[in-house]
Amino acid sequence: MMFQAEKYQGPKKDSYGLVTKQLKALLDGEPNKIANLSNASALLNQFLDRINWVGFYLYEEESNQLVLGPFQGLPACVRIPLGRGVCGTSASERKTLVVEDVHSFPGHIACDAASKSEIVIPLVKDGKLVGVLDIDSPEKSRFDEEDQKYLEVFTEELMNHL
Repeated sequence: MMFQAEKYQGPKKDSYGLVTKQLKALLDGEPNKIANLSNASALLNQFLDRINWVGFYLYEEESNQLVLGPFQGLPACVRIPLGRGVCGTSASERKTLVVEDVHSFPGHIACDAASKSEIVIPLVKDGKLVGVLDIDSPEKSRFDEEDQKYLEVFTEELMNHL
């Protein structure tokens, strides 16, 4: 997929457009999944403000769980069953979840007590669940519809390289 500037509209468009271009440049020609996910999490960690954790959970078919992958932040929960917590629910429903207050989310898994809001984007390739991108913030209501829109474009670009 070529970078599509028309997908970026609104106040955050330039910033998200730039970070997605940087992602494409980092991943171009590199086939290693772990290296690409590591660079993607590091890039988002540098780009996003007011966050305390960003990373990936990868789907393990044998156990039907998400397993911790490359991330930036404090040590995290290693395994999350599908359907449990924000990550497991996003993965099982294959839809992005924006949670304004994680403490009000039924079954929330508190890996970091400082986290107050969260966005989780499922990673799907060729109809198969690969994992999720998980981003936490110490602020309530940190993520909005624009963040969702542009992070979904970011993950589309990432999936083109996994």
